Amino acid sequence: MYAPAPLASRPRRRVALGLAALLAALLVAGCADPAAEAPIWQPGAGGGGTGAPVATAGPKGGGEPTTGGAISLSATGDIIMGNAPSRLPAAGGKGFFNSVTQALKADLVMGNLEEPLTVDTGTGKCGANSTRCYQFRAPPEYAAHLRDAGFKVLNQANNHGYDYGPKGYENTQKALEKYDLKHTGAPDQITVVDVKGVKVAVVGFSSYVWSNSLVDIATAKTVVAKAATMADLVVVQVHMGGEGADQTRVKPGTEMFLGENRGDPVKFSHAMIDAGADLIVGHGPHVLRGMEFYQGRLIAYSLGNFAGGSNTLINTGRLGWGGVLKVSLKPDGSWAGGTFTSTYMNSTGKPTMDPDDRGLGLVTELSRADFPKGGARFDGQGRITAPTAG
Repeated sequence: MYAPAPLASRPRRRVALGLAALLAALLVAGCADPAAEAPIWQPGAGGGGTGAPVATAGPKGGGEPTTGGAISLSATGDIIMGNAPSRLPAAGGKGFFNSVTQALKADLVMGNLEEPLTVDTGTGKCGANSTRCYQFRAPPEYAAHLRDAGFKVLNQANNHGYDYGPKGYENTQKALEKYDLKHTGAPDQITVVDVKGVKVAVVGFSSYVWSNSLVDIATAKTVVAKAATMADLVVVQVHMGGEGADQTRVKPGTEMFLGENRGDPVKFSHAMIDAGADLIVGHGPHVLRGMEFYQGRLIAYSLGNFAGGSNTLINTGRLGWGGVLKVSLKPDGSWAGGTFTSTYMNSTGKPTMDPDDRGLGLVTELSRADFPKGGARFDGQGRITAPTAG
Protein backbone atom coordinates (compact mmCIF):
# COMPACT_ATOMS: atom_id res chain seq x y z
CA MET A 1 0.00 0.00 0.00
CA TYR A 2 2.86 2.39 0.74
CA ALA A 3 4.70 2.71 -2.56
CA PRO A 4 7.99 4.65 -2.72
CA ALA A 5 7.39 8.33 -3.37
CA PRO A 6 8.60 9.51 -6.77
CA LEU A 7 11.02 12.39 -6.55
CA ALA A 8 10.18 13.97 -9.88
CA SER A 9 7.64 16.77 -10.08
CA ARG A 10 4.09 15.60 -10.54
CA PRO A 11 2.58 17.10 -13.73
CA ARG A 12 0.11 19.84 -12.90
CA ARG A 13 -3.33 18.87 -14.16
CA ARG A 14 -5.37 21.42 -12.26
CA VAL A 15 -8.11 22.22 -14.76
CA ALA A 16 -8.52 18.65 -15.97
CA LEU A 17 -8.71 17.32 -12.44
CA GLY A 18 -11.21 19.96 -11.42
CA LEU A 19 -13.54 19.46 -14.38
CA ALA A 20 -13.43 15.71 -14.06
CA ALA A 21 -14.30 15.81 -10.38
CA LEU A 22 -17.06 18.38 -10.87
CA LEU A 23 -18.60 16.30 -13.63
CA ALA A 24 -18.43 13.24 -11.44
CA ALA A 25 -20.20 15.16 -8.73
CA LEU A 26 -23.01 16.07 -11.01
CA LEU A 27 -23.42 12.45 -12.18
CA VAL A 28 -17.32 16.11 19.76
CA ALA A 29 -16.27 14.37 21.43
CA GLY A 30 -13.78 16.40 23.42
CA CYS A 31 -10.15 15.99 24.30
CA ALA A 32 -9.00 12.51 25.20
CA ASP A 33 -8.18 11.64 28.76
CA PRO A 34 -6.46 8.23 28.76
CA ALA A 35 -3.44 7.57 30.91
CA ALA A 36 -0.38 9.13 29.36
CA GLU A 37 2.45 6.88 28.26
CA ALA A 38 6.12 7.29 29.09
CA PRO A 39 8.41 8.70 26.41
CA ILE A 40 9.88 6.04 24.17
CA TRP A 41 12.73 8.06 22.70
CA GLN A 42 15.90 9.32 24.29
CA PRO A 43 17.07 12.87 23.52
CA GLY A 44 19.78 13.20 20.93
CA ALA A 45 21.79 16.03 19.44
CA GLY A 46 18.98 17.65 17.49
CA GLY A 47 19.47 21.22 16.40
CA GLY A 48 15.88 22.42 16.12
CA GLY A 49 15.27 23.11 19.77
CA THR A 50 16.15 26.80 19.72
CA GLY A 51 13.72 27.65 16.97
CA ALA A 52 16.52 29.12 14.88
CA PRO A 53 16.12 28.70 11.12
CA VAL A 54 17.35 25.38 9.78
CA ALA A 55 18.34 25.21 6.11
CA THR A 56 16.08 22.79 4.27
CA ALA A 57 17.25 20.05 1.97
CA GLY A 58 15.86 19.12 -1.41
CA PRO A 59 14.30 15.75 -2.17
CA LYS A 60 17.65 14.14 -3.01
CA GLY A 61 19.13 15.00 0.36
CA GLY A 62 21.32 17.93 -0.64
CA GLY A 63 21.89 20.71 1.83
CA GLU A 64 21.50 23.66 -0.52
CA PRO A 65 18.94 26.35 0.34
CA THR A 66 15.67 26.22 -1.53
CA THR A 67 15.54 28.08 -4.85
CA GLY A 68 13.41 28.32 -7.96
CA GLY A 69 10.61 30.48 -6.56
CA ALA A 70 9.67 28.12 -3.72
CA ILE A 71 7.58 29.49 -0.89
CA SER A 72 7.64 28.34 2.74
CA LEU A 73 4.60 27.18 4.67
CA SER A 74 4.51 26.32 8.38
CA ALA A 75 1.78 24.55 10.32
CA THR A 76 0.93 23.41 13.83
CA GLY A 77 -1.50 21.05 15.49
CA ASP A 78 -4.15 21.93 18.07
CA ILE A 79 -4.24 25.44 19.55
CA ILE A 80 -6.19 26.38 22.69
CA MET A 81 -5.13 29.61 24.37
CA GLY A 82 -7.35 29.23 27.44
CA ASN A 83 -10.94 28.70 28.49
CA ALA A 84 -13.05 31.72 29.44
CA PRO A 85 -14.07 32.99 31.80
CA SER A 86 -11.92 31.45 34.55
CA ARG A 87 -9.04 29.58 32.88
CA LEU A 88 -7.15 32.21 30.94
CA PRO A 89 -3.40 32.90 30.79
CA ALA A 90 -1.80 35.67 32.79
CA ALA A 91 -1.56 39.20 31.42
CA GLY A 92 -4.51 38.63 29.12
CA GLY A 93 -2.49 36.18 27.08
CA LYS A 94 0.11 38.73 26.05
CA GLY A 95 3.24 36.96 24.77
CA PHE A 96 1.50 33.59 24.73
CA PHE A 97 3.45 32.43 21.67
CA ASN A 98 6.74 34.21 22.37
CA SER A 99 8.76 31.01 22.79
CA VAL A 100 7.82 29.65 19.39
CA THR A 101 7.43 32.73 17.20
CA GLN A 102 10.83 32.28 15.59
CA ALA A 103 10.10 28.65 14.75
CA LEU A 104 6.76 29.56 13.15
CA LYS A 105 8.23 32.07 10.70
CA ALA A 106 7.34 31.27 7.10
CA ASP A 107 5.73 32.90 4.10
CA LEU A 108 2.42 31.38 5.20
CA VAL A 109 1.75 30.27 8.79
CA MET A 110 -1.23 28.02 9.51
CA GLY A 111 -2.72 26.54 12.69
CA ASN A 112 -5.64 24.45 13.88
CA LEU A 113 -7.75 26.67 16.12
CA GLU A 114 -9.33 24.19 18.55
CA GLU A 115 -11.69 26.66 20.20
CA PRO A 116 -14.10 29.46 19.29
CA LEU A 117 -13.09 33.05 19.92
CA THR A 118 -16.36 34.37 21.25
CA VAL A 119 -18.35 35.72 24.14
CA ASP A 120 -20.64 33.23 25.86
CA THR A 121 -23.49 32.71 23.41
CA GLY A 122 -25.60 30.77 25.88
CA THR A 123 -25.49 27.69 23.65
CA GLY A 124 -22.55 25.72 24.99
CA LYS A 125 -22.57 22.08 23.90
CA CYS A 126 -21.99 20.55 27.36
CA GLY A 127 -24.79 20.01 29.82
CA ALA A 128 -24.55 21.19 33.41
CA ASN A 129 -23.81 17.70 34.72
CA SER A 130 -21.53 16.53 31.91
CA THR A 131 -18.52 14.49 33.00
CA ARG A 132 -16.95 13.66 29.65
CA CYS A 133 -17.73 16.70 27.59
CA TYR A 134 -15.30 19.52 26.91
CA GLN A 135 -16.12 22.94 25.55
CA PHE A 136 -13.69 25.80 25.08
CA ARG A 137 -13.71 29.44 24.19
CA ALA A 138 -11.33 32.36 24.43
CA PRO A 139 -12.16 36.08 24.27
CA PRO A 140 -12.46 37.42 20.70
CA GLU A 141 -9.53 39.78 21.27
CA TYR A 142 -7.23 36.76 21.64
CA ALA A 143 -7.14 36.70 17.85
CA ALA A 144 -4.51 39.43 18.25
CA HIS A 145 -2.15 36.89 19.86
CA LEU A 146 -2.45 34.65 16.81
CA ARG A 147 -1.68 37.57 14.54
CA ASP A 148 1.29 38.64 16.65
CA ALA A 149 2.71 35.10 16.45
CA GLY A 150 2.64 35.28 12.66
CA PHE A 151 -0.38 33.12 11.87
CA LYS A 152 -2.21 33.92 8.64
CA VAL A 153 -4.78 31.10 8.25
CA LEU A 154 -6.64 29.28 11.04
CA ASN A 155 -8.58 26.06 10.56
CA GLN A 156 -12.03 25.73 12.17
CA ALA A 157 -12.79 22.22 10.89
CA ASN A 158 -12.54 20.30 14.16
CA ASN A 159 -14.70 18.94 16.95
CA HIS A 160 -14.62 22.18 18.95
CA GLY A 161 -15.61 24.55 16.15
CA TYR A 162 -19.23 24.60 17.32
CA ASP A 163 -18.64 24.50 21.08
CA TYR A 164 -20.79 27.63 21.35
CA GLY A 165 -23.05 26.94 18.43
CA PRO A 166 -23.33 28.67 15.05
CA LYS A 167 -23.14 32.10 16.66
CA GLY A 168 -19.86 31.21 18.35
CA TYR A 169 -18.53 29.92 15.04
CA GLU A 170 -19.53 33.13 13.27
CA ASN A 171 -18.08 35.26 16.08
CA THR A 172 -14.78 33.41 15.64
CA GLN A 173 -14.67 34.28 11.97
CA LYS A 174 -15.38 37.93 12.73
CA ALA A 175 -12.69 38.00 15.42
CA LEU A 176 -10.10 36.56 13.05
CA GLU A 177 -11.05 38.93 10.23
CA LYS A 178 -10.77 41.92 12.58
CA TYR A 179 -7.08 41.10 12.95
CA ASP A 180 -6.54 40.38 9.23
CA LEU A 181 -6.50 36.62 9.73
CA LYS A 182 -8.13 34.21 7.32
CA HIS A 183 -10.14 31.15 8.29
CA THR A 184 -11.04 27.91 6.57
CA GLY A 185 -13.07 24.77 7.20
CA ALA A 186 -16.71 25.66 6.58
CA PRO A 187 -18.62 23.52 4.03
CA ASP A 188 -17.49 24.32 0.49
CA GLN A 189 -15.12 27.01 1.82
CA ILE A 190 -11.89 27.34 -0.16
CA THR A 191 -9.58 29.97 1.28
CA VAL A 192 -7.13 31.36 -1.28
CA VAL A 193 -4.09 33.33 -0.13
CA ASP A 194 -1.57 35.12 -2.34
CA VAL A 195 1.90 34.25 -1.07
CA LYS A 196 4.65 36.14 -2.87
CA GLY A 197 2.74 35.82 -6.14
CA VAL A 198 1.88 32.14 -5.61
CA LYS A 199 -1.78 31.37 -4.98
CA VAL A 200 -2.31 28.90 -2.14
CA ALA A 201 -5.73 27.35 -1.48
CA VAL A 202 -6.32 26.05 2.06
CA VAL A 203 -9.29 23.74 2.70
CA GLY A 204 -10.36 22.32 6.07
CA PHE A 205 -12.03 18.93 6.67
CA SER A 206 -13.44 17.08 9.67
CA SER A 207 -16.19 14.57 10.41
CA TYR A 208 -18.64 17.24 11.59
CA VAL A 209 -21.50 18.96 9.75
CA TRP A 210 -20.02 22.43 10.18
CA SER A 211 -17.06 21.57 7.95
CA ASN A 212 -16.13 19.87 4.71
CA SER A 213 -16.65 16.15 5.22
CA LEU A 214 -13.69 13.90 5.96
CA VAL A 215 -15.92 10.82 5.67
CA ASP A 216 -17.52 11.57 2.28
CA ILE A 217 -14.38 11.12 0.22
CA ALA A 218 -16.07 11.52 -3.16
CA THR A 219 -17.39 14.97 -2.23
CA ALA A 220 -14.09 15.88 -0.58
CA LYS A 221 -12.27 15.10 -3.82
CA THR A 222 -14.64 17.44 -5.65
CA VAL A 223 -13.82 20.27 -3.24
CA VAL A 224 -10.06 19.73 -3.56
CA ALA A 225 -10.27 19.46 -7.35
CA LYS A 226 -12.12 22.76 -7.45
CA ALA A 227 -9.47 24.32 -5.20
CA ALA A 228 -6.82 23.08 -7.62
CA THR A 229 -8.41 25.13 -10.40
CA MET A 230 -8.29 28.25 -8.22
CA ALA A 231 -4.69 28.18 -7.01
CA ASP A 232 -1.17 27.00 -7.73
CA LEU A 233 -0.91 25.02 -4.49
CA VAL A 234 -3.55 23.24 -2.41
CA VAL A 235 -3.12 22.59 1.32
CA VAL A 236 -5.58 20.30 3.12
CA GLN A 237 -6.09 20.85 6.85
CA VAL A 238 -7.81 17.78 8.31
CA HIS A 239 -8.96 16.81 11.82
CA MET A 240 -8.88 13.02 11.66
CA GLY A 241 -8.24 9.87 13.68
CA GLY A 242 -8.90 8.57 17.18
CA GLU A 243 -7.74 10.43 20.27
CA GLY A 244 -5.38 9.54 23.08
CA ALA A 245 -1.82 8.83 24.18
CA ASP A 246 -2.00 5.39 22.57
CA GLN A 247 -3.09 6.71 19.16
CA THR A 248 0.31 7.45 17.63
CA ARG A 249 0.20 4.69 15.00
CA VAL A 250 -1.28 5.06 11.52
CA LYS A 251 -3.00 1.99 10.15
CA PRO A 252 -5.21 1.49 7.10
CA GLY A 253 -8.93 1.56 7.89
CA THR A 254 -11.56 3.69 9.57
CA GLU A 255 -10.81 5.06 13.04
CA MET A 256 -13.55 5.42 15.64
CA PHE A 257 -13.62 7.44 18.86
CA LEU A 258 -16.48 7.40 21.37
CA GLY A 259 -18.75 6.04 18.66
CA GLU A 260 -17.80 8.67 16.09
CA ASN A 261 -16.39 7.94 12.67
CA ARG A 262 -13.11 9.88 12.59
CA GLY A 263 -12.31 8.88 9.03
CA ASP A 264 -9.80 6.63 7.28
CA PRO A 265 -6.67 8.82 7.44
CA VAL A 266 -4.66 6.91 4.82
CA LYS A 267 -7.49 6.53 2.32
CA PHE A 268 -8.57 10.15 2.73
CA SER A 269 -5.08 11.61 2.45
CA HIS A 270 -4.15 9.60 -0.63
CA ALA A 271 -7.45 10.50 -2.30
CA MET A 272 -6.94 14.21 -1.66
CA ILE A 273 -3.48 14.12 -3.22
CA ASP A 274 -4.87 12.22 -6.20
CA ALA A 275 -7.47 15.02 -6.51
CA GLY A 276 -4.80 17.75 -6.55
CA ALA A 277 -3.63 18.48 -2.99
CA ASP A 278 0.06 19.30 -2.50
CA LEU A 279 0.30 19.06 1.31
CA ILE A 280 -1.83 17.32 3.94
CA VAL A 281 -1.70 18.73 7.48
CA GLY A 282 -3.37 16.42 9.99
CA HIS A 283 -4.37 16.92 13.62
CA GLY A 284 -6.95 15.54 16.02
CA PRO A 285 -5.41 12.57 17.90
CA HIS A 286 -3.71 14.93 20.40
CA VAL A 287 -0.44 13.09 19.76
CA LEU A 288 2.15 13.20 17.03
CA ARG A 289 1.97 10.67 14.20
CA GLY A 290 4.30 9.70 11.39
CA MET A 291 4.74 11.43 8.04
CA GLU A 292 4.56 9.86 4.60
CA PHE A 293 5.34 10.90 1.05
CA TYR A 294 2.70 9.88 -1.48
CA GLN A 295 3.05 10.85 -5.15
CA GLY A 296 5.86 13.17 -4.06
CA ARG A 297 3.56 15.06 -1.66
CA LEU A 298 3.96 15.11 2.12
CA ILE A 299 1.28 13.86 4.50
CA ALA A 300 1.68 14.80 8.17
CA TYR A 301 -0.89 12.53 9.81
CA SER A 302 -0.96 14.46 13.09
CA LEU A 303 1.05 17.38 14.45
CA GLY A 304 -0.15 16.75 18.00
CA ASN A 305 -0.92 19.33 20.68
CA PHE A 306 0.67 22.72 20.15
CA ALA A 307 -0.96 24.84 22.85
CA GLY A 308 -3.32 24.16 25.77
CA GLY A 309 -3.28 27.39 27.72
CA SER A 310 -4.12 27.21 31.44
CA ASN A 311 -3.83 23.42 31.17
CA THR A 312 -6.88 23.01 28.99
CA LEU A 313 -5.10 20.10 27.30
CA ILE A 314 -3.29 17.28 29.08
CA ASN A 315 0.47 17.84 28.81
CA THR A 316 1.89 14.63 30.28
CA GLY A 317 3.97 12.23 28.21
CA ARG A 318 3.31 12.17 24.49
CA LEU A 319 0.18 14.30 24.93
CA GLY A 320 2.45 17.23 25.74
CA TRP A 321 4.57 17.00 22.60
CA GLY A 322 3.97 18.92 19.39
CA GLY A 323 5.93 20.72 16.76
CA VAL A 324 6.12 23.09 13.85
CA LEU A 325 6.14 21.60 10.39
CA LYS A 326 7.76 23.85 7.81
CA VAL A 327 7.90 22.95 4.13
CA SER A 328 9.05 24.69 0.98
CA LEU A 329 7.09 24.01 -2.19
CA LYS A 330 7.61 25.24 -5.71
CA PRO A 331 4.65 26.78 -7.55
CA ASP A 332 4.10 23.50 -9.40
CA GLY A 333 3.76 21.70 -6.08
CA SER A 334 7.10 19.93 -6.17
CA TRP A 335 9.05 19.43 -2.97
CA ALA A 336 11.82 21.91 -2.18
CA GLY A 337 12.63 20.94 1.41
CA GLY A 338 11.22 20.90 4.91
CA THR A 339 11.88 20.73 8.64
CA PHE A 340 10.14 19.60 11.81
CA THR A 341 10.89 21.55 14.99
CA SER A 342 9.92 20.02 18.34
CA THR A 343 7.81 21.87 20.88
CA TYR A 344 6.06 20.93 24.11
CA MET A 345 3.37 22.42 26.32
CA ASN A 346 4.94 23.78 29.50
CA SER A 347 3.46 23.65 33.02
CA THR A 348 0.83 26.24 32.07
CA GLY A 349 0.14 24.81 28.62
CA LYS A 350 2.04 27.40 26.60
CA PRO A 351 3.89 26.20 23.49
CA THR A 352 7.60 26.02 24.26
CA MET A 353 10.69 25.05 22.30
CA ASP A 354 11.89 21.56 23.24
CA PRO A 355 15.71 21.35 23.38
CA ASP A 356 15.44 17.58 23.85
CA ASP A 357 13.62 17.17 20.50
CA ARG A 358 11.29 14.50 21.90
CA GLY A 359 8.70 15.12 19.22
CA LEU A 360 11.24 14.81 16.45
CA GLY A 361 12.44 11.52 17.85
CA LEU A 362 8.92 10.12 18.02
CA VAL A 363 7.96 11.27 14.52
CA THR A 364 11.19 9.81 13.14
CA GLU A 365 10.43 6.42 14.67
CA LEU A 366 6.78 6.40 13.67
CA SER A 367 7.47 7.43 10.08
CA ARG A 368 9.84 4.50 9.59
CA ALA A 369 7.63 2.02 11.44
CA ASP A 370 4.31 2.90 9.79
CA PHE A 371 5.64 3.72 6.31
CA PRO A 372 8.76 1.62 5.72
CA LYS A 373 8.86 2.49 2.01
CA GLY A 374 7.21 5.90 1.74
CA GLY A 375 7.94 7.38 5.15
CA ALA A 376 9.54 10.79 5.47
CA ARG A 377 13.19 10.73 6.57
CA PHE A 378 14.57 13.09 9.22
CA ASP A 379 18.10 14.03 10.17
CA GLY A 380 19.21 15.11 13.65
CA GLN A 381 18.24 18.71 13.00
CA GLY A 382 14.76 17.84 11.81
CA ARG A 383 15.37 18.28 8.10
CA ILE A 384 12.86 16.28 6.07
CA THR A 385 13.64 14.39 2.88
CA ALA A 386 11.65 11.99 0.77
CA PRO A 387 12.77 8.36 0.68
CA THR A 388 14.67 7.26 -2.40
CA ALA A 389 12.68 5.09 -4.79
CA GLY A 390 13.53 1.44 -5.20
